[in-house]
Amino acid sequence: MVQPVLFSDSVQRSLRELPVIGVQRDITYYGTYAKGVLNDPVATGMPYWSINPYMGCAFGCAYCYARYAHRYVMERATQAETLVGASSESMAHMPPWLAFERHILVKRNAPDVLARALRHGGEKHRRLLEGQAILIGTATDPYQPAERAFRITRRILEVLLEHPGLTLGLVTKSPLITRDVDLLSRLARRSRLSIRLSLITLDRPLARRLEPRAPTPESRLRALERLRQAGVDVGVNCMPVLPGITDDPRGLEALVRRVADAGATSVGVCALRLQHEARQRYLPFIEAEFPHLAERYRAAYAHDTHMPAEYRDRLAQYVASLCRKYGIAAREDRPEPPASRAPVASAAPQLELSL
Repeated sequence: MVQPVLFSDSVQRSLRELPVIGVQRDITYYGTYAKGVLNDPVATGMPYWSINPYMGCAFGCAYCYARYAHRYVMERATQAETLVGASSESMAHMPPWLAFERHILVKRNAPDVLARALRHGGEKHRRLLEGQAILIGTATDPYQPAERAFRITRRILEVLLEHPGLTLGLVTKSPLITRDVDLLSRLARRSRLSIRLSLITLDRPLARRLEPRAPTPESRLRALERLRQAGVDVGVNCMPVLPGITDDPRGLEALVRRVADAGATSVGVCALRLQHEARQRYLPFIEAEFPHLAERYRAAYAHDTHMPAEYRDRLAQYVASLCRKYGIAAREDRPEPPASRAPVASAAPQLELSL
């Protein structure tokens, strides 16, 4: 069993100074002030600018790749001395992978900071008008429960509406996004806007096990239909596909067929990645919920964060064939593994899966 790693002493001291601004059962919301919210591709290594209105996510998806971000943001905030307020003893003694879903940071000044970053004529605004994209929700769901109360994402959309001609994307698994259908439809007319609705299975009981606090598959499909009726481009992210759990061909075909019927413009697919913090959450989850897969998961991910290339190829080819069958575009998200990766042909055998 992997032992949890707690925050460093300096981070713990700063966490105790965060102001508590809301509580929801066992989830606590803390207010913070960001110096910047528009993350440069040069800094992130991603081919787009990114905005995250919150840090952490209350949906608690077992497979979430972004759990690593909590440690990174806390350490960066400590160095920048941007955390202010009252007291939180509990967060200091919680491993980052768990704090990610139990302690949510609300970037209260994010819309104002974004407005300054996008001032007309500025360098960032110029680069964005040249076609560089902004993606909202790369490390947190922008429409998680916090948004219902704090409305940071809505205010960010209002700022973006003042800057026509942008290329925008937004990733969520929450039907709360339909609250902002008025803004989104206006943005779609003034800029290039694409929504990516995350949905990895239509099986409601299975979804509840994998994504314990997330909205139901049915509610997401209704949100997809409503957004499409408002003229907003909506694709579906079937990400990640969980080996041995959500990669059954019949389940994948049912999902592609259903989202095509609902009007989705594309389906994107990628297999599960297991980075360090995600591994601390996901592998114990597999041992508890799917024990027959535990050893094969540990073998397959022993030397890499990705599934073997052959599995990823078969997955991509199969979903592409389904998209052709149901008349919908196929997208693929397949980051290349590090060039220095050690050979894993014998060390990490593929899982014996249905695909």
